[in-house]
Amino acid sequence: MPQGRKPHHVKSINLALQGGGAHGAFTWGILDRLFEDDRLWIDAISGTSAGAVNAIVAAQGMYDGQAPEARKALHRFWKAVNEAGKFSPLQTTPLDAAFGNWSLDKSPAYLFFDMMQRVASPYDLNPFNINPFRNLIEEHIDFEKVRACQDLQLFISATNVETGRGRVFKREDITADVILASTCLPFIYQAVEIDGDHYWDGGYMGNPPLVPFINETNCSDILIIQINPTKRQGIPKTAREILNRVNEITFNSSLIHELRGIDFVNQLVKKHAVSDKDHRLVNVHVMGGGENMEALDASSKLNTDWTFLTFLFDRGRDVASNWLEEHISSIGEESTVNICSLYSDVGCLPTQAE
Repeated sequence: MPQGRKPHHVKSINLALQGGGAHGAFTWGILDRLFEDDRLWIDAISGTSAGAVNAIVAAQGMYDGQAPEARKALHRFWKAVNEAGKFSPLQTTPLDAAFGNWSLDKSPAYLFFDMMQRVASPYDLNPFNINPFRNLIEEHIDFEKVRACQDLQLFISATNVETGRGRVFKREDITADVILASTCLPFIYQAVEIDGDHYWDGGYMGNPPLVPFINETNCSDILIIQINPTKRQGIPKTAREILNRVNEITFNSSLIHELRGIDFVNQLVKKHAVSDKDHRLVNVHVMGGGENMEALDASSKLNTDWTFLTFLFDRGRDVASNWLEEHISSIGEESTVNICSLYSDVGCLPTQAE
């Protein structure tokens, strides 16, 4: 197995991958483009939910044959997601599919499913705790390879149900149960037990986690792949719009909290208020889907139609290509966003990136 950073890898970066169900295919596209660029070495990946899945698939590919195999592994896995989804009753209507409307809001099965999860828990609806996703990941992921991949550090987040605290699992601890925990939406699946503790989706407390990069890696650049919009124009007025916006805010809250902490320490370092031997400047970068992702509603996160997944994949590749062309020279030098603007509407000072 080939290992290690090569001379042509002139830049290194850590990737932080948000969760978002089928919208994770957007991240797949970004990863495909990043792994294609020989100038870039990925030191570590943190991930939550779909981001966690993308991370472990990439790690397995890296073990088999570095970046080229990582790209192939990601393609195979997302195709398998599509194949498994063909048996799901959650499908777009023929008319919506014909016009490229990826929402499931008009699907009778989705409407029934949405109603039932509001009045009954997964312990009522699924007492035997059947989870088809377990079969999918156990069939397509070799966790021994994931744990053995020395070229890529992994940090997967899940939320402890009883303490309300986040837990970050490192590469050597990752199992199928860890991935199921990181992807466990509490209104759909029963909590996942690991070592006597029970876990829900990692997005509640780390979407995705950033602190492990600072404590566990030597790379000072973090690239956040943001699926859930932080800002959205207009006031939601329907019940579904309000719920969707509440979920977006909830699943971004931990990210905003960690960014505030990074910015605070960065300011102290710049003012020489702390020792640069103990703390280093962290450069933050963001790739988001912009209008393409903002236009998608929450129901489309359950849409595994291949046309939709490849649409997201293509958008991801485009975003990554444009970002690399504009910003790759900044990696290792400076942030390409004003970090403060990511978590605050007021009090931000201008930076070179603006």
